[in-house]
Amino acid sequence: MPPTVADEQGYGMDIGILGALDVRQNEVSITPTAPKPRRVLAVLALHADRAVAVGTLTEELWGRHPPRSARPTLQTYIMHLRDLIAAALEGAGGGAGARTAKQVLRTVPGGYLLDGGEGTSDVREFERIADSGYRAREAGDQPEAARLLRAALGLWRGPALADISPGEYLNTWIRALSESRLCALDQRIKADLELGRHRELIAELTVLAARHPTHESLCGQLMLALHRSGRRSDALDAYRRLHTTLVRDQGLEPSAALGRIRQSVLAAPADDAPAPGRADPLARTG
Repeated sequence: MPPTVADEQGYGMDIGILGALDVRQNEVSITPTAPKPRRVLAVLALHADRAVAVGTLTEELWGRHPPRSARPTLQTYIMHLRDLIAAALEGAGGGAGARTAKQVLRTVPGGYLLDGGEGTSDVREFERIADSGYRAREAGDQPEAARLLRAALGLWRGPALADISPGEYLNTWIRALSESRLCALDQRIKADLELGRHRELIAELTVLAARHPTHESLCGQLMLALHRSGRRSDALDAYRRLHTTLVRDQGLEPSAALGRIRQSVLAAPADDAPAPGRADPLARTG
């Protein structure tokens, strides 16, 4: 995780969501080992500096029909998290004006709020850098876009909340974060393709296409990289694999956009590779 940014009163919190849950107060872990308190912390950390309703937390833990004991049990989990925070704050050494655990994990009307202080959040850092990468792509600066999006993707240590057994609420967020990761990856690969990095992308795209066998954008990118590397037959094989999987598993044909890439691969001269930095005419068909 990135180094802590703590102020003079010692309340910097580093929040790691993009991988195993890792929340540290002044470089001391406050991540509990018990599954349900971990899920409570995960929800609070996802929304650091924003209030989380009690109902959101109870639904994550017990579904839409929580037991009557849900609220007092949740309060017990909050107390446990505050104990962990208090230990981390004591380790930082606090004098007059130092924050308390109840000021870091605050009770607010209707819920709780985790105050991250001057710390970091890998989710927010990912979003910030990725947004800069998207803007660079829109401005036509493909080298900068590729660099920024690669940096954003480098913040991921594995699947989001990889060590959490999520309830419905967290599962929705995990899916959303996974989609954000795929979107950044898609845009980074498009930038690399426009820079003529076809051969360098083949191994990565082969793995990604196997991992996401019905993801048409990844398949199209693999087809482009293979074709631009003089491997037209392999590019068409990639299309056939996706076509077979889509028809078999979902009863669907590939999109018209992917079909146009296939037709362009069939029609284009085998050595028709664009120079690095020039837009790939095949890429525009997707």
